[in-house]
Amino acid sequence: MPSFQHQLVKTLLTAAARPLARRRPSLNSLRLGLELSTLLQVMPWNVHFERVGAEEGVVAEWIEPRDADSRRVLLYLHGGAYVMGSLNTHRGFIGALAQRCGLRALSADYRKAPENPFPAALDDALMAWHWLLGQGYRPQDVILAGDSAGGGLVLALLLRLRDQGAALPAAALCLSPWTDLTIPAVEAYAAATLPDEAQLVEALEIRTWGRLYAGSTPPQHPLLSPLHAALHDLPPLLLQVSDAELLYHDTLRLAAKARAAGVPVTVQAFEGLVHWWHLFWRTVPEAKVALTQAADFVRGIWQAQAEAQALAGALRQARAARHPSAPPLRRARR
Repeated sequence: MPSFQHQLVKTLLTAAARPLARRRPSLNSLRLGLELSTLLQVMPWNVHFERVGAEEGVVAEWIEPRDADSRRVLLYLHGGAYVMGSLNTHRGFIGALAQRCGLRALSADYRKAPENPFPAALDDALMAWHWLLGQGYRPQDVILAGDSAGGGLVLALLLRLRDQGAALPAAALCLSPWTDLTIPAVEAYAAATLPDEAQLVEALEIRTWGRLYAGSTPPQHPLLSPLHAALHDLPPLLLQVSDAELLYHDTLRLAAKARAAGVPVTVQAFEGLVHWWHLFWRTVPEAKVALTQAADFVRGIWQAQAEAQALAGALRQARAARHPSAPPLRRARR
């Protein structure tokens, strides 16, 4: 059963959704409201941030916990249905995730729809990736992460890199990822949930925002809806989702499809939590658990890398012992 703290957050969100459902505010008003909510955010202790400019106008921000491993990095793509959200809205949460993982994080902003439809967000994510590599990071030392639309964007970035024949990151964290812009379960979700939650779904107008991002591209395009993509040859994936979310069943379908394609997939399902519960990491116990589990997954990735390197070194030594190199030939004296 969800915690009392989560129930309180859910009650507040539902109360806020009622007037939104009735008034249908403009997208600009919703963007402003989300930005104003950041006034309540607090960065974790011993985490600082610094704005940087990446290539061709892509804006990003370093979020660096004290004593973070400077050799490795988390590239984070924020959520917001491709139409809202910013470096501001996710700064505290990314700081908490980076701190638990012991990593620096590059939080990359990207252009939003409808002003900049597909593939603008994906192009910006790709430029942020290349900017990171230009800073000296190796692909195997980078972990991609994102929530909601950002989680879908993480998967799209992996697909584009794979199809380009490029080296892939070590792993990816997808937190409640949006994997199908058509959201086939939306009517069933609205009918099966409480009226207030149905109002919340209506207020958010998720499908409409997906169409804004898709623009003239069919929403089933695999780089818009990774659930429809071929998922072979991807790095290990961590998928976190709640069974009360609209995106729950699509996330499970993506996990099953990726596993069938040979991709290592870890699914961590939570019970009864609202979408974006991760962002309430300071007060909601389930969000703290999710962050801890994500950090454990990251440490497991580094441990697996170390074990693979140790095994490769041992094999090289064994081959050298079986087939020692011949001594150099000496020129005979006359």
